[in-house]
Amino acid sequence: MRNGICYVVGAGENYGLDFQPATGDLVIAADAGLCYLEEQGIRTDLVIGDFDTLKCVPEHPNTIGLSDKKDDTDTLAAVREGIRAGYTCFHIYCGTGGRIDHTMANLQVLAYLSANNMRGFLFDNGTVITAVTNSRLCFEKIQCGYVSVFSCSAKAEGVTLCGLKYELHNAVLTNTFPIGVSNEFIGRESSISVSDGILLIVFPKDAKERIIQ
Repeated sequence: MRNGICYVVGAGENYGLDFQPATGDLVIAADAGLCYLEEQGIRTDLVIGDFDTLKCVPEHPNTIGLSDKKDDTDTLAAVREGIRAGYTCFHIYCGTGGRIDHTMANLQVLAYLSANNMRGFLFDNGTVITAVTNSRLCFEKIQCGYVSVFSCSAKAEGVTLCGLKYELHNAVLTNTFPIGVSNEFIGRESSISVSDGILLIVFPKDAKERIIQ
């Protein structure tokens, strides 16, 4: 397994590519995500897609062309390439906005990674979304900001929220009732855990650097 980050850049709304890959990181463009990377001057290690958005097969030396008749989205195909290369941490950019079905598909990619003992972060407009499965996510002290928790599985059991404005202890969340929306950081160390199920967690972008590993 590799310790670096696999960056995947899609063709959704570009809310800013604020990263520079380090040595050992992998950068994959999913279809027209290549344009965003080239505009930003960020190196691209691999381009993959059916190129329905890019409208042509790019002249990149590492290109994987996909059929437009496929089960995987371009983003999921990019993630699978990252997994094959040994990566377990994925930062997905330009994967929200635009078509809502593509956004929902990328939320399921987060759940897929989490269910397979990996971690994905989907960067939205000022927020980040991740998923946890039968585990927890902990934050250092954060003075303010919204954090929302949703059950991605039909039922998430043993959900406990500590150090937030609204706490829960050993609760059951379902994917048909959004009770976990709009909680708040209140300047305390906090944690979100689930004993059985998958949670999607939405939090401010600057809180990403306050996650306790």
